[in-house]
Amino acid sequence: MPGYLIDTQTISYWFDGASGRYPSVQAAAEARRSPDAPLYISAISLGEIQYGHAVHPTGAGPVRESFRKFVREKFPQVLRVSRHTAEPYGQIRATLFDKLGPKSRKSKRERAEELCDPTTGRELGIDENDLWIVAQAAERNLVLVTHDKMVHIREALQESETGVRIEDWAAGQEATGSS
Repeated sequence: MPGYLIDTQTISYWFDGASGRYPSVQAAAEARRSPDAPLYISAISLGEIQYGHAVHPTGAGPVRESFRKFVREKFPQVLRVSRHTAEPYGQIRATLFDKLGPKSRKSKRERAEELCDPTTGRELGIDENDLWIVAQAAERNLVLVTHDKMVHIREALQESETGVRIEDWAAGQEATGSS
């Protein structure tokens, strides 16, 4: 049974008991919680949430402390980006580039120019942090739990055959198959 990598938005819904999506996320998390299928948080998600606290410092102190306690209780293991994350990241990003990159940069020679002048996530219609989190799920064969649409990343996952499954606990339903 695989574990689950919970993305930033889903963690926010689960942490915020007043969120309309809280009951669905809470129920799904509790239904899946087991020693055989641990729940993980990415260091990238922690950074995104820390950024949110830093941008809105008023009242962030008590919220930040509550959040830290929540993370310690729910996610004893934080996933870091490692050298092993690079392979699935590169594969998925290359698939995105082949599908969505500038048409003038698809030859081998022009593609090499990507190393000096890379196509940005904005040009590919993706969030770079989402791509890294997806790569972490692929690296560790985890189910990615997200409410984000990630349309282009989902398409790339199907083409790259990474086997990453995606579930949307905030919608109250599982995605089918690998996405």
